[in-house]
Formats: sequence, C-alpha cells, structure tokens
Amino acid sequence: MNLFALDQLGTPAALAAALVLGLLFGFWLERAGFGSSRKLTAIFYFRDWAVLKVMFSAMAVAGVGLQALALFGLVDTSQLYVPDTQIAAQAIGGTVFGIGFVVGGWCPGTAMAGLGSGKLDALVFLAGAMAGSLAFAWIAPIFEGVQGIGALGTCSISDAIGVEPMTGAIGLLVVALLAFVMAHKVEAHMRNVPEIGEAPKGSDAR
Repeated sequence: MNLFALDQLGTPAALAAALVLGLLFGFWLERAGFGSSRKLTAIFYFRDWAVLKVMFSAMAVAGVGLQALALFGLVDTSQLYVPDTQIAAQAIGGTVFGIGFVVGGWCPGTAMAGLGSGKLDALVFLAGAMAGSLAFAWIAPIFEGVQGIGALGTCSISDAIGVEPMTGAIGLLVVALLAFVMAHKVEAHMRNVPEIGEAPKGSDAR
C-alpha cells in the first residue's frame, strides 16, 4: 500500500508503520556495526569499507527489487515520491554533509542507532545537527537562488542517461560489484600499512 499516493502519510497507520520501519532500520544499522563512529569513519582512512558495502548493497538490492516488482505489476513506480533534482544545491549539501560526517563521526541515522546503544558522542552530534538545521532554516532565504541552478525536476539517473529503469538498476548492481572488488583490494593493502605511531608490519618493535 502506497501511503504517499493515498495522501495518508499523516494517519495513525502511517505513523505506526514509520515507527516499525524505523526500529528495524536502526536494528540492522547496529547489526552492521554502524553504532560505532570508529567503524563509520574508518572508510575515510581506507581501512574498513563497510559503509560503502552496506549502503551500496542496500541501493542495488532496492533498485533491482523495485524494478522487478514493477515489472510484475506489483508496484506502480509512478506513484512513488521522488525528490526533485537540484544539482547545485544537492552538491553543496552533500559536501557539507560529508564534512560533518568526517568531523562528527556520524550521520543522522547512524547517530540515532548509536544513541540507542548508549553512545554519548552520538547525542552531542545530534544536538549539533539539530542546531545546524535550525540555523539553516533561519538563513535559508539567502540560498534561494542556488536551488534553481541545475534544477531538473523529478529526474532519476536512468532518466538522465536515457535508459530503461531496469537497465539502470542492473547497471547500479554492476557498479556496486566492481566497487566491492575495489574495496576488498584496498582493505587487503591497508592491513599491511601501519597506522600513525604504529611499528611497521612485520618489524621488530623491541
């Protein structure tokens, strides 16, 4: 049932569904190890690519699965909510988000999972994220002109490159598999690279 298409996102059933889905999402984030800021930021040091592997897996499975359901008439993708594409605004926002991820060690979703498992630094991060959101809401009118730069409306990657949605989903899956191979090779290499202040691998530290 598509609650968005039925205009029922504010109903008790929708809120209950959001609660259940949120709990499941948080549970699996924790199971993937994303309740630890150390594990999350390890990707920026090229030592643990779990973030790329888990998130890319989720996108590839969701993309192929959604298009398969649409192929069999079980889902009407035209009724799904897709945010408008605004290249400049989203590029700037993504950059700010990435910097916050590196500095803070969390993203909003993983911070909630970390808070649920008792991580105090996650609480500090969430407080900062909330303060930042309020500050942006105050200064948002300044950036209104940016939103029109590269505005493509409702546009998926498949639309942008001119291929069928299923072809785009399979292409995403192929890219994910290649990324996994690359990540595995980098991880294997970095196991032999000492961290700062650590003796070289295989050396006599006496």
